[in-house]
Amino acid sequence: VQLKESGGGSVQAGESLRLSCATSGDNNSANQMAWFLRGTGKRRGGVAGISLPKPSTYYTDSVKGRFTISIDSAKNTVYLQMDNLKPEDTAMYYCAASRNGGSWSFAAFYNYWGQGTQVTVSS
Repeated sequence: VQLKESGGGSVQAGESLRLSCATSGDNNSANQMAWFLRGTGKRRGGVAGISLPKPSTYYTDSVKGRFTISIDSAKNTVYLQMDNLKPEDTAMYYCAASRNGGSWSFAAFYNYWGQGTQVTVSS
């Protein structure tokens, strides 16, 4: 499975971005997808996850009500809609896919990773 993120950029606080993760290869082998971030210092971790085939979604507390993860199976693409962005959302965002399931926010469960897309939010 290959993953390629897009949609990052620089925005003002309160604005929105939509990240996309295009998947290719053996897409049927993944049963869980997620977005992770890596910010400055030691700030990193799961942002949102979605399990397959019956989508269930998961969010870290700091983004609940602002971010939405979704999947378009026909396009083999996972999205992260990011609304009301805050400066503390500034980070590199990575898409990840897992064949193993497990706790959605544990990076160790994910087999495949994209290269990341940068999100910068200024106040």
